[in-house]
Amino acid sequence: MSAALDFSGVLALYPALAGLTAAQQASLAQPAAVMRLPAGTQVFAERQPCQGFPLLLEGRIKVCKSAANGRELMLYRVEPGGSCIISSSCLLGRSDYNARGIAETPLTLLLLPIPVFAELMFAHAPFRDFVFHLFAERITELMQLVEEVAFARLDQRLARLLLARQNDTLNITHQQLADELGSVREIISRLLKGFAAQGLVSLGREQITLTDRPGLQRIAAP
Repeated sequence: MSAALDFSGVLALYPALAGLTAAQQASLAQPAAVMRLPAGTQVFAERQPCQGFPLLLEGRIKVCKSAANGRELMLYRVEPGGSCIISSSCLLGRSDYNARGIAETPLTLLLLPIPVFAELMFAHAPFRDFVFHLFAERITELMQLVEEVAFARLDQRLARLLLARQNDTLNITHQQLADELGSVREIISRLLKGFAAQGLVSLGREQITLTDRPGLQRIAAP
């Protein structure tokens, strides 16, 4: 049988839970509440009921919105210490998911049951503040995404996406870039070939190397 989770690691990532009693912490850290998922797992899907409030301890989740034609738009990512506002929205509004979450890397999650989430929102002010702060942060991010999709040219958005990576050599496919930008692979491939013709990038198999960051920054500029 698996041992209960060491709650000190949870508190390091989620200090809003520090005010809970030792008994409450122990009840949250039971083995049944811990989920370990491999990369590529669909963590939740559209029109699926929410089973609890996830606290991400290890890994990274990509949250996407799908269209009827199969295209996807990446909304945001969840890192350790954060959580998913779509999950909290579903729990607060008693509705199903309206997006899907994919494990980009292996994950370790602590899932707070729905009654525990409701109790913490009602009785534990630090946790309530944490959830509402997440809403504020994500709404700002999503407003920026709406602005980019509505007003920025696709080549600008692609240049910004490439520049956001820390390394100059990116192991990523044209389809993955298209999914993040809410576009299609053919258009992204055409733009990348244009960047390559200008000497801004070099293209390999599932690999893109940035060769002229200042040039890409000029394209990315408003």
